[in-house]
Amino acid sequence: MTVRFRLDTHLDCPPERAFALSLDIGAHERSLAGTGERAVGGVTSGRIGLGETVTFRARHLGVVWRSTSRITALGPRRRFRCDAPAADRPCRRGEAPHRFVDEQVRGPFARFRHEHRFERAGTGTRMLDDVVVTAPFGPLGRLAEVVVLGRYLQRLLTARNTALAAEAAAVSGADE
Repeated sequence: MTVRFRLDTHLDCPPERAFALSLDIGAHERSLAGTGERAVGGVTSGRIGLGETVTFRARHLGVVWRSTSRITALGPRRRFRCDAPAADRPCRRGEAPHRFVDEQVRGPFARFRHEHRFERAGTGTRMLDDVVVTAPFGPLGRLAEVVVLGRYLQRLLTARNTALAAEAAAVSGADE
């Protein structure tokens, strides 16, 4: 069994700012401060980009984990709904980016894929997170997915999104 879920969060800032904030390593660390999450390898500060990796160290469920993720897609707003590879091309000049994908390349999961999408919603942004996670260890992993993992990750990413929304609102408020 694989855990799949979607989160839908409103941010009080333009999509370009929400996009940049979501790729910022410092914002990621601040949003998960309760886990002690720290970037310890790869890109450890500033904004991560296409093809780059970051290794985080954090305490989850009472255990200290290390996980390395790579940005595997970073693209502009799609003009058409399609699954064409061109949808993952880097942004051209003047195009507002609207999505990126990070995937675990080393860490505790058999598979972890997180697609982030940003859509204009009035004067703010609708941020959509689509997450797919598969635990290792066959039947024991499937049991962990059902009993603990799915709910834990949804709560963790909801808390992260709440912190990002607060940071986005604070920055937008300071700009006015």
